[in-house]
Amino acid sequence: MALAFTNSLTRTKEPFVSIRPGEVGLYTCGPTVYNIAHIGNFRAYVFEDLLKRTLQFCGYRVRHVMNLTDVDDKTIRDSRAAGLSLNEFTQRFKDAFFADTKVLRIAPADVYPEATAHIPEMITLIQALIDKGIAYRAEDGSVYFSIARWPNYGQLVHIEAEQMRPGTRVSHDEYAKESVADFALWKSWSEDDGDVAWDSPWGRGRPGWHIECSAMSARYLGPHFDIHCGGVDNMFPHHEDEIAQSEAANGCQFVNVWMHCAHLVVDGVKMSKSLGNFHTLRDVLQRGWSGREVRYVLLATHYRQSLNFSFRACEDARAALQRLDAFRERLLEAARLPDSDTAAAAAAAQAAEAGFRAALEDDLNISAALATLFDLVREGNRLLDAGAVAGAAAKAILGTLERFDSVLAVMTPDEDAGVPADIQALADARQAARKAKDFARADQLRDQLAAAGWVIEDTPKGPRVRRR
Repeated sequence: MALAFTNSLTRTKEPFVSIRPGEVGLYTCGPTVYNIAHIGNFRAYVFEDLLKRTLQFCGYRVRHVMNLTDVDDKTIRDSRAAGLSLNEFTQRFKDAFFADTKVLRIAPADVYPEATAHIPEMITLIQALIDKGIAYRAEDGSVYFSIARWPNYGQLVHIEAEQMRPGTRVSHDEYAKESVADFALWKSWSEDDGDVAWDSPWGRGRPGWHIECSAMSARYLGPHFDIHCGGVDNMFPHHEDEIAQSEAANGCQFVNVWMHCAHLVVDGVKMSKSLGNFHTLRDVLQRGWSGREVRYVLLATHYRQSLNFSFRACEDARAALQRLDAFRERLLEAARLPDSDTAAAAAAAQAAEAGFRAALEDDLNISAALATLFDLVREGNRLLDAGAVAGAAAKAILGTLERFDSVLAVMTPDEDAGVPADIQALADARQAARKAKDFARADQLRDQLAAAGWVIEDTPKGPRVRRR
């Protein structure tokens, strides 16, 4: 089937056709760098990574831009509270974000534009809106987008005209849905801003949050591009305002396809610090889970379905990944053997590739894609048991897994996921006890390993230690 995505703008699943054949312009809303990103944020970033990798798997060249919001109400408020300059304050959270994306195997974007480095582009865009009579300057020097002068406002979230309150102004960056009103493009300087300000034709001040993404996406992808992504919480007001100001200024459609992922909840309830279920990636890693296990959890639920994060889900992810690891190890061993008949293995690999691709092309149907992967594991193990996969046949299935992993990025263990030295010492001591026929001591050491969360498997090539 043809590649198809659910477009939030039309509320329908549509065949995807890129503006330029073979190329895709992709813009994803990145972090507001005033704190460490939590796993709910990374649910969106992993979904966007799956989308990007799927496009590449389907043969597209992807130009990916992800912004870093380093000036807004929150970054200014918290940098002042910390007694740091805006740049000093946000830099540590930028660094943390990039460290976390590496742990989660999120492929880097081509460009990470920072809002503070693109103020001239924002000023130019605001001036275009003023020149067209769609934006106006208020008494205090701030500049607002006039909802009343842009009748197309509300197309993404389907806001009706009677819900509008023309003339009401909202100066803060985030506001409730019932507060549909003129929104700030440029905010005149106030004492709350401290030393955060830039010169403009309307006086000293700073940009509103929404204008930042419109200016930066146009700078790197042009005024009209293929796909814009984010979480459902970004749809209003942020993405709605982006559409309005971009299309009003540039006179063309802003984005062809909008894609939004649903919320992440923890054990069935909204993540909240007050409830004690608020998790950063670092919190989860400290509990003993690996980056790829967390990635698997964030990946394995369809992006338009609410994702329920729990440590039981992490256990299930660990079990699934151990099954994949065991299968790959069997294939690697079989690949060193003389060639077997390749027909059965080739048929299994070809069927899996067709099913995997069809699932992803169907609006990133990750459940069906993973089902196809584990069907291949089951059939591959059956063929291995029958001695029907060896040499080139094993290499063919390994090649299929490698192509799958160009999308999933979960097949190989984390670099730091080796056996800790103290655990390996216990395993070595157990092996020595077995050789000495001290089976009581060997059992005691095995129990110590189990209590620490590790199991030891006796294989023809010797004992192998793995996490339970």
